Amino acid sequence: MADTNEQARDDAADEAPGPGPDGARDAGDYPRGRRTAAWQRAGRTLWRAPMDRSIGEQLAALTAGADRLTDLGQPVDIYGGGVVAELEQRIAEVLGKEAVAFFPTGTMAQQAALRSWAGRTGNPTVALHPLAHPEMYERGALSVVSGLRTVHPTSEPRLPTADEVRDFEEPFGTLMLELPLRDAGFVLPTWEELEAVVAAARERDAVVHFDGARLWECATHFGRELPEIAALADSVYVSFYKTLGGISGAALAGPASLIEEARAWRHRYGGQLFQQFPAVLSALSGLERELPKLPSYVAQARMVAGALAEEFAQAGAGWFRVHPEPPHTHQFQVWLPYAPDVLTQASVRLAEETGTALFRMWTPAVAGPPGISCTEVTVTDTGLSWTAADVQAALGAFLERVEEQERLARQR
Repeated sequence: MADTNEQARDDAADEAPGPGPDGARDAGDYPRGRRTAAWQRAGRTLWRAPMDRSIGEQLAALTAGADRLTDLGQPVDIYGGGVVAELEQRIAEVLGKEAVAFFPTGTMAQQAALRSWAGRTGNPTVALHPLAHPEMYERGALSVVSGLRTVHPTSEPRLPTADEVRDFEEPFGTLMLELPLRDAGFVLPTWEELEAVVAAARERDAVVHFDGARLWECATHFGRELPEIAALADSVYVSFYKTLGGISGAALAGPASLIEEARAWRHRYGGQLFQQFPAVLSALSGLERELPKLPSYVAQARMVAGALAEEFAQAGAGWFRVHPEPPHTHQFQVWLPYAPDVLTQASVRLAEETGTALFRMWTPAVAGPPGISCTEVTVTDTGLSWTAADVQAALGAFLERVEEQERLARQR
């Protein structure tokens, strides 16, 4: 699918689900401006998106406490160095990797990593999931730009098993694992399954790369610290604007020789930016502010998911799905058998009329049957004060508006 779909998703809400197989996206009679205003004005929400803030609010957040993050009297970065190098060193420590390079986007970081590994292994084939980001949202960039070829050890809505990797009929040089696999519901394997999958790739003399855009929140599920998780892979990409709420940017971590080669590809791809300190400062702030809170977010998300499932059942809402239950991270999916515009309009009305934002955008379920819509639920600091009763009351009010919107839709 075109990366414009990913951009549209991120513009509306970074954690909204992706479009269905036909790329459809219908918010009905509620244009983006009205939806965004509803989220901004809601006094109670499980998660407040950084992109909901105004430019002034973003600037204020960027400068607040910045003197704790770095020496503000130092010269600005010029094509790297300075505060950029500080962030790279910080990420190397957090992930326990030898070297790190800052990239303007995760798409570019993974292009650089995968084509560098292809040159070293002599095999340009990358094994990954068909729901992985490069397959869904990058306009075929791995093949068009980097000359790589992709294969899929499984098409099930989960990461591949060790047997699927070991027994796959075609050779590949790199196994790429998206942790968590977002479009399948932010799902993760168990720690033992992940170890087995990595070992199976090693048996085939393949290297392992983690698409860890959201690796930060995986530690609770695995029961392991980030360095131990990252140690399983030869290279790891992490994002700064998703879980950590930064402005933009990503990092690629791995062996020093690989990172030096990746820096050369970064330059060739046009990623050698003149100055990057705003994005870097926001990344440092996210590491300080959000990373320590993630275990509490995951715990609260599990409570929210359980309360939603209980209320759906008690309200006699018919077919529904909370997936996965319990959530593996602080994000999960909810599926309902209504049109996306009906559900999105009900979500907006709930925020406008009650000041409570429970859900955001709804779209056709990527991994679900026809006629099913999906939304992603994210829990961060604004959601920590919610009780199960709060969740259930908000869901009851939402379902009332769904019924009203459904009646209006039938009358058209």
